[in-house]
Amino acid sequence: MKTSSMTLVKSMIVCAFVCASFYGVAQANKPLVAAFKQSYEYEGMKNYEAAVNALTAAYNESSYELNLRLGWLYYMSGKQKESIVYYQKASALMPAATEPLWGIINPYVKQEDWNAVEKVYQSILKLDAKNAKANYNLGLIYFYRKDYVNAKKHFDVSLNLSPFGYHDLLMSAWTNYYLGNKNEASVLFNKTLLYSPNDKSALEGLSLIK
Repeated sequence: MKTSSMTLVKSMIVCAFVCASFYGVAQANKPLVAAFKQSYEYEGMKNYEAAVNALTAAYNESSYELNLRLGWLYYMSGKQKESIVYYQKASALMPAATEPLWGIINPYVKQEDWNAVEKVYQSILKLDAKNAKANYNLGLIYFYRKDYVNAKKHFDVSLNLSPFGYHDLLMSAWTNYYLGNKNEASVLFNKTLLYSPNDKSALEGLSLIK
């Protein structure tokens, strides 16, 4: 009976400690929640500077969420260099996350830094090799550089994931055409016409093969 009483007392002490810890975390989190709430309200009004200020007042360098959100808000406010800095901080805090990598692409695109965009897509594919969007977009970069071998490598992945995807079919068709794979190109142009029967680009491709 005495043992049961001791066990109950220990359980009550542990429970009280855990509850106190949760309460302490919740109380400490309140200012941060308020800062995020305020930043969303300002963002809704397109007052990005005020949205940034709401978060910087509660800034903690080790917070993934704060750095990620500031990366987005600086991008929206047109401050691309600052956006990149905060997305990089978020990525360093969570190296396995693709979220900040997708985010940092936006300011790099605004800066027209295509080499940086290419590297980011490659980083995404190291974490998520079968990602259709990353493979397709990286394929586009290589296609417009006329690097059709590498374009095909990435378009093949996206096409296998979306065999009846319009853009995947059309870009794979043109890539095969420029590589001299006329039979494969013809098949893909014809499949594109199943998706878009009057597609000018696909019809043009077929006319060149004939």
